[in-house]
Amino acid sequence: MTADVDRTGGQMPEPVRARVLALAADALPRVSTLPASLRKVASFAPNRRAKLGGTQIATALETDEEFREHVATQVAATLPELSEAVNDGAVPEAADPVEVAALLWLLRPEGWQAPYAAAGATINAESPAVDPTHVERLQSRLDQVESRAREARAEHKAQVQELKAENTSLRRKLGEARVAAKSTNSDAEQALVAAEELRVKAEAAAASADAETRRLRAQVEELQAALSTARRETRSDRDDATMRARVLLDTLLEAGQGLRRELALPPVTGSPADRVEAELAVAGTRNPTGAASLGPTSPNLLEQFLTMPRARLIIDGYNVSKTAWPDSSLEAQRIRLLSGLAPLIARTGAETTVVFDAAAQAQRGPVNAPRGVKVLFSPEGVIADDVIRDLVAAEPQGRVVVVVTSDQAIVTDVRRAGARPMSSVALVGLLTR
Repeated sequence: MTADVDRTGGQMPEPVRARVLALAADALPRVSTLPASLRKVASFAPNRRAKLGGTQIATALETDEEFREHVATQVAATLPELSEAVNDGAVPEAADPVEVAALLWLLRPEGWQAPYAAAGATINAESPAVDPTHVERLQSRLDQVESRAREARAEHKAQVQELKAENTSLRRKLGEARVAAKSTNSDAEQALVAAEELRVKAEAAAASADAETRRLRAQVEELQAALSTARRETRSDRDDATMRARVLLDTLLEAGQGLRRELALPPVTGSPADRVEAELAVAGTRNPTGAASLGPTSPNLLEQFLTMPRARLIIDGYNVSKTAWPDSSLEAQRIRLLSGLAPLIARTGAETTVVFDAAAQAQRGPVNAPRGVKVLFSPEGVIADDVIRDLVAAEPQGRVVVVVTSDQAIVTDVRRAGARPMSSVALVGLLTR
């Protein structure tokens, strides 16, 4: 096989030779006894054995009959059906002649030369004839490639010469630079000495600054300690003064309570302004000139109440709105009432709450309360009158609390609780000015 000549004396077709080498290379690791020349080839990857060790495998197959028989045994195990047909001389007509010729050459059953030669003739007959024109074209292309390769080598050689010249120039410049560096070495050493002196001075200044910082930090800590001591002493003195003042105040209070018990003084009800308000109300009702009254229906009296310090205004919402706009819907009444309250509350600054009756309603209408006005809907099953009574009862005694309503039951209850009732007419008069 090394000379492409088989045992039959004829030329082995190249496809058969390639197939024999491929089968032998595949079976090589499974052969128990390998020639020394093939032991390394057997360790190659399967796709590299025939390519890299093809010559060694072909030589061993030609010269070592025992090795060929071992290879044939492994190939027969890999292709059992076709191998059995080749050994029996009953090869199927559809079988590949290359595969059959390769197995015949490896297995070599009795009388194998004749079918092997027939298979070789078939393979040679099927092989395409070489076209001289195609060969010429390939040779021309090969010449072109070789010409280009020569040109590339010449160009590469020229580039190498240029690089060598550039390298020589760079070496010369490097030598000149080294000479210049030696001449400036003394200047650099002087600069290094000056830099070292500056570094020493900077370290000395930093050490001095650190020492000064530690001294100042110690002074700050001393001052902070002194400040803490002074604060403790001041707090102690203040606590003592507060205790003395508290004891004196408790003494005065106990003395006043004892004097009240001694004289059996009754508790004071009302306020000094109640009498003045009553007189003004009476005088207003008797005003012969027809001037505005200062009674519960007087807008002027209501405004006077609202301008008093910390005045509290509670409005029976629907009572006032139905008095002013009886023909409008409840929603329209709410909107007009709240819109009219905005300038009044902005002018007087009174803390204002408007209570609307929603005892029989599960839904609450939308409201847009002006600044300083709170809007409340009574809970389901609770009338607005009771909410107003609760608001009045929550206020401390002595605060000016004004309730605007025309409901006499509410008027009676809030007056008893210390509030000042005003008629809805008075608020409507203020809103329509």
